[in-house]
Order: sequence, then structure tokens, then C-alpha cells
Amino acid sequence: MNNEVLVIQDEYVYKEETNLTVLKTSRFFSGDGFVVYDCKGQLVFRFDSYGPNTRDKEELVLMNTHGRSLLTLRRKKPSLHQRWEGFKGERKDGDKPIFNVKRSSIIARSRMTITVEVHDNPGVEYLIEGCFPQRCCKIFNATKKLVAEIRRKVDPTTSVMLGKEVFMLCVQPDFDVSFAMGLVLVLDQINGENFFDNGTIETSVHPTTED
Repeated sequence: MNNEVLVIQDEYVYKEETNLTVLKTSRFFSGDGFVVYDCKGQLVFRFDSYGPNTRDKEELVLMNTHGRSLLTLRRKKPSLHQRWEGFKGERKDGDKPIFNVKRSSIIARSRMTITVEVHDNPGVEYLIEGCFPQRCCKIFNATKKLVAEIRRKVDPTTSVMLGKEVFMLCVQPDFDVSFAMGLVLVLDQINGENFFDNGTIETSVHPTTED
């Protein structure tokens, strides 16, 4: 299996570990929006969509601080496996997806599996294990090396664990931070669609395979 990595935006590939604080901008509706800050409190990413019908939206767009589209995620319909397609930047008609994300099982809830294939790097794989509703997930590459982690945030001044609307995204060196955040958006949508508030799900990503 190929040990390369998928890079969406070169500018978000760092040589040191990156710890981001992710804040959900609404507590009432899944996928309503996120803002993402670095360890210095500077805004890094944002995703905006509003209202209770967010789950009906067909596209999600991850933006930088200036509103430039970094990654577009499109829901593929109809799809029993809740397939999402990923495109670099702002998607235009005729663009081909870089990767696809889909649930590999509608029954199993023990883990999430993501397989990524790109034109120049076929067979790149990632494995996500854990429970996103509990903000506890680890992302591994094909060799089982940890590349990113989603975990609850603890207030450093009080040692109190914060609510689930605030969590950490910790990304290892050389892994695209924008791609990691894109996966967060998809996981939020998949969990919002199924309301797995207390369980785990199994998910996989395939770039070009049709349902």
C-alpha cells in the first residue's frame, strides 16, 4: 500500500505538530458552522451554514480567514452509504473529485474506515477509529501511523473539560491540516444525519468509485 499522503493545500502542510481549537458556532443544529483557531488564538479556517436544514445542503465549503475556498465537499445523492466527494478549492461544473468519503457499513458502529485514492497516488489509505460525537477520534495512515487526532479540549487554567462544542484537532507534521479539517466537516454531517450521539460509526472514503 502506498505510504504517500493526500495534500489539498500545500500552504497548510507544516513541519511541526499543529494543535487547533475547533468551535462549533451553533449548539442546536449539526453542521451549522465551525471556526478554527491556532494555538495563538488566530483564526485559521471557517465553515458557515445556518439553520435547521443544514443537513439538506449538498455542498460544504471550507474557507480560510479571508473567505477563499480551500476544499469543497459535495454530498452524492442518492447514496445509501452517505457518500461525500472532495474537491480542491471551489468546485466547478466538470471538476473531478480528489477523493470520496462514504460509510462502508450501515450496521457496524465500532470504527470508521477511510480509504483515499488520488490520481498520482492510488491506494493511499486512512483509518479513523473512535467516536466523533464524543470528540474522540484518531486518524491513522496505511502504516498505522497517527496523522491526526480529534479530542476534547481542557481549559488549561482550570483543568476543566469543556463542552463538546469546543474540541481539539491535533495534526502531525507533513499531514495537510486543511484535509484534516475537511474530514471533521464530513464526520459532523454523517453523525448529524444519524444522531449517533452515544455510539460510533464506520465510514470509508473512495475517490472515484460509483455507488
